[in-house]
Amino acid sequence: MSETAKKRSKLKALSALGDFGSSLLSVSIALVLGAVIILVIGEDPIEAYTALLQGALGNARSIANTFSKSIPLAFTGLAVAMANRGGMLNIGAEGQLHAGAMASVLVALALPGLPVAVLLPLCIITGVAAGMLVGFIPGYFKAKKQTSEVIVAIMLNYIVTLFMSFLVNGPFKAEGSVSQTNAISEGLMLTKLVGNSQLTTALFILLAVAAAQYIFLWKSAAGFQLRAVGSNPSASVSAGMNAKKLMIFAMALSGGIASLAGVTEVMGKYGRYIEGFSPSFGFTGIAVAILGRNHPGGVLLTSLLFGILDTGALRMGRVTNVSANIIVVMQSLVILLVSAPEIAKLIRRRSR
Repeated sequence: MSETAKKRSKLKALSALGDFGSSLLSVSIALVLGAVIILVIGEDPIEAYTALLQGALGNARSIANTFSKSIPLAFTGLAVAMANRGGMLNIGAEGQLHAGAMASVLVALALPGLPVAVLLPLCIITGVAAGMLVGFIPGYFKAKKQTSEVIVAIMLNYIVTLFMSFLVNGPFKAEGSVSQTNAISEGLMLTKLVGNSQLTTALFILLAVAAAQYIFLWKSAAGFQLRAVGSNPSASVSAGMNAKKLMIFAMALSGGIASLAGVTEVMGKYGRYIEGFSPSFGFTGIAVAILGRNHPGGVLLTSLLFGILDTGALRMGRVTNVSANIIVVMQSLVILLVSAPEIAKLIRRRSR
């Protein structure tokens, strides 16, 4: 390896280390500020945080449920990170995961006679295809029409979720039930990894997707081109890359990854599509991607952190008088602290 290549490798390593340190500092500051808020309301922050950790990591079942909570956040975080690497902001993950969830359930209900070994992969593939289609639309309008992908994706969130509401309250509503479809076959449910928990083989799907995303982005020519377009579209076009196609591909692929959050939830936990099953996984995924610095490894760690906070908040609320809503405040502080330096850089660049 030449000296120049060695220097570049060292600079990349230092940059990655700096990003990790910055995220870790943001989390630490958020925890300290959270402790201050807990003190102000007259509670003991040590007792509150101890209860939180016990609730999230106190036993095998708690750990399993923590991982289960983090899985949909990791999928949407990976989706947002994929789009960001291509220079796009995918704010439509919520609609994409709903489309994927409904598509997979409808296929399962429409083809009950197929063997599980055939039908289960078909359900997952159909769900991913539905998510890719929803992700393709804002990517196409951005690349071809110069329309903001953020605006298009936000509008699509409304269109998709309201259309799913129509389906689950209309033609596919289970008879005599609330807003949900009929249950899929028990054999199609993802296998549980820990008894009396919600952790399923969705964990293995997540790890496979994260590994594939890393290999694609950093070990393939297509991934290099996609990252180049995201870093500098003009320079990539000058280098002969088809920036428009790569942008569309990034958003479609992002939509497919986001859809897995919905597919694994309905096929791993609920066994049917239920209206409102997602507590804004798609929007929280944006925060997960930001804190994880748009890197698959960082996204997995960040989603686990959010899973710990969400799972532990229930016990913290029971043991102390600290409301579980304090966790939302802490998550918001983390996002603010991570985003502030980037916003400042953007303002300085524009002012120049």
